[in-house]
Amino acid sequence: MIRICSTEDIPKGTAISADVDGTQLAVVHAEDDRFYAVYDECSHAAVALSEGEVDGCTLECWLHGSRFDLRTGEPTGLPATEPVPVYPVEVRDGDIFVSLTPSNGVTR
Repeated sequence: MIRICSTEDIPKGTAISADVDGTQLAVVHAEDDRFYAVYDECSHAAVALSEGEVDGCTLECWLHGSRFDLRTGEPTGLPATEPVPVYPVEVRDGDIFVSLTPSNGVTR
């Protein structure tokens, strides 16, 4: 697991972009008060998901409006039809750690 930042660095309902050993991640503090990490690129277009809106446990791509479930990576709204990789997250002592092995089996 790789330390990303403090939990205080990501207010609830927001996302940040993090470069972890060359892999761009969107790290999200979802409205369920949990932290999630997904590959920071929409599967429909090469757009950073970290710049999109958090809605519940989904992240919306700002360009075309595709939504992705943060727990599974599955698209919940068109035009995206392919899932994005989801990475395991652990919170330890107020810090966020991420593994670069996708938990949903999707690779980029």
